[in-house]
Amino acid sequence: MSDELATPEKVWAEMVRGNERFISGTPRHPRQDVERRHHVAAGQAPRAALFGCSDSRLAAEIIFDKGLGDLFVVRNAGQVSSDSVLGSLEYAVAVLGVPLIVVLGHDECGAVKAAIESVGPDAPLLPVHIRTIIDKITPAVRAAGADAHEVGRLHLRDTVREILENSELITDAVAEGRLAIVGANYRLAEGRAVPDLVIGSV
Repeated sequence: MSDELATPEKVWAEMVRGNERFISGTPRHPRQDVERRHHVAAGQAPRAALFGCSDSRLAAEIIFDKGLGDLFVVRNAGQVSSDSVLGSLEYAVAVLGVPLIVVLGHDECGAVKAAIESVGPDAPLLPVHIRTIIDKITPAVRAAGADAHEVGRLHLRDTVREILENSELITDAVAEGRLAIVGANYRLAEGRAVPDLVIGSV
C-alpha cells in the first residue's frame, strides 16, 4: 500500500517539482540505483498512477523525474479508455492505494492527427484495431474540427469523463477525498505538463 501521508495535494506537488527539474535540465534521477531496485523487488507502493499516450516521447518517469516504483503507468496510443485501462487504474486505487491519477495527453499526437484525417471524404481505410482507437477520438474531432490542439484538449477531457462514468470505484474514491485526477497536456518541445482539468482536490 502507498504511504498513508501521501495525499493527492502532496503527490501532485511532487509531480510538479519533478517536471520543473526536467524542464530546467536539472533532473535528480532519484531512486534508480541498485539499492532501490532491490528494495522494490519484494513489492510496490507507487505514489501515483499515470495513464498516458504510448508516444515514445512521453516517458513518464523521465518527464516527472521519478524512479523505480514511483509511478504505476498505463499507456496506449492516444490515451483512450478501455476495460483494461479501467481495470489497471482501479487496481492502482483499490489495491496499491494511490491518491492521484494523472491522465496525460500531448501535442503533435499521431492518434489525434489520424482521427482528424479519418473524418475527411478521402479518408484512408484503417486497420480494424487502429480504427478502434481512432473512433474514441473522433467525437472530439467533430466538436473541434481540424484544430489538433483543441481536439487533443477535448479528447483529454472526454477520457477523464469516461473513466469517471465507467468506474464507480474511482468515482467513489474521488467523492471520499482519497483520490484526485489531474488531466494534463504535455508540451513536447518545452517539456512541461500543463494541467487542463482537476477532479478532486490538489
